[in-house]
Amino acid sequence: MWADHFASNQILNEQVLSFFLDICTHIANQTNVRIAVNTRLLIKNQLEGIGWFTYETLKRIVTNHPEHEFFFIFDRAYDPQFIFSKNVTPIVVGPPARHPLLFILWFELSIPHILKKIKADAFISPDAYGSLSTKVPTLLVIHDLNFEHYPQYIPRLARWHYQYFTPRFAKKAKRIATVSEYSKSDIVTQYGIDPEKIDVTYNGANQHFSPISEADQVKIKKELTSGHDYFVFIGALNPRKNLTNLFKAFDVFRINNPSVQTRLVVVGEKMYWTDDIKNSYLKMTHKSQVVFTGRLNLDKLVAVTGAAKALVYVSIFEGFGIPIVESFYAGIPVITSTTTSMPEIAGDAALLVDPFNINQIAEAMEKITFDKQLALSLIERGRKRRHLFTWDNTADQLWNSFQKMIKDSIK
Repeated sequence: MWADHFASNQILNEQVLSFFLDICTHIANQTNVRIAVNTRLLIKNQLEGIGWFTYETLKRIVTNHPEHEFFFIFDRAYDPQFIFSKNVTPIVVGPPARHPLLFILWFELSIPHILKKIKADAFISPDAYGSLSTKVPTLLVIHDLNFEHYPQYIPRLARWHYQYFTPRFAKKAKRIATVSEYSKSDIVTQYGIDPEKIDVTYNGANQHFSPISEADQVKIKKELTSGHDYFVFIGALNPRKNLTNLFKAFDVFRINNPSVQTRLVVVGEKMYWTDDIKNSYLKMTHKSQVVFTGRLNLDKLVAVTGAAKALVYVSIFEGFGIPIVESFYAGIPVITSTTTSMPEIAGDAALLVDPFNINQIAEAMEKITFDKQLALSLIERGRKRRHLFTWDNTADQLWNSFQKMIKDSIK
């Protein structure tokens, strides 16, 4: 009798579970989920890493899911180009959040107020900032935890904000998405988050990146380097990008190969130009062979990347490393680091070097310069590997993470 009773209870439990799963699926696919999104980084002509992630994923998600309502929350006047579809309602609420104290006001006061006012069913925050003051289920995208590993490179107040709030946001979030297996493991290790709560959504590359013609390569080289070949670095100019060792390695490469006229082109904005970086540059024997372009618009960046002999991207820490993938699409070889996420993203399609070993970096430059077969092989491997990193894939993976969150929210 007890066996029959237990069996009937087990069947009942399975039926109840099935019923709730059906409800979850229905809610995840119903026509009126009201989804609020933090879109404060969608700023015309100022899209950078996380801004591009927000732009590329949301553009696809809102278009692919017209059955849902999306509320894009901006912290300043928005450009109409970011209202991707008729199912998007823009909301502007201050104060403009560009300072740690204003972050707190915006995310802990303004955001909860708006979420309540619009009766949001869910909140997506692509820039790792959540709110501790709302009960609305949140999907948080944490791109990396560089501030936990290299806090000395972050201004003091911003560092305090990141280190105080990020673990709390991570614990409170219903679900987390991140951009590499490395970053997932780091979040688990640093904050004790259940790995089952975290989904990996690889970044993509802008569709404009593709190989450029020989004529265009010649034109770009004439503009930048008086017609000479060049290695290119792309990224914000801060200590984490390891510019000090890049300058030293390029000097060693040129000193060891006096007949070579290859230049080094450095693309990016001077975000945190330390004395270390400045002094390593000023002490270079071949500093006249280094070209600083500053920040480039997209079309120019595509051209400068496509005309390069190789990307040299030897950061000491990256959550992903988008220039690696952009170089795969541009059809140029890649030299990158053995650290953090970079081997995961590069796979077998790059020369991997110890970013702290100047001679290794210089030797990789030599290999690219003198071993044409190796360079062609890396280009071909990059071409085969690049399909792993598309914004279509990223958007689909982020949406899958969102659906998991909705299902988790009503268990």
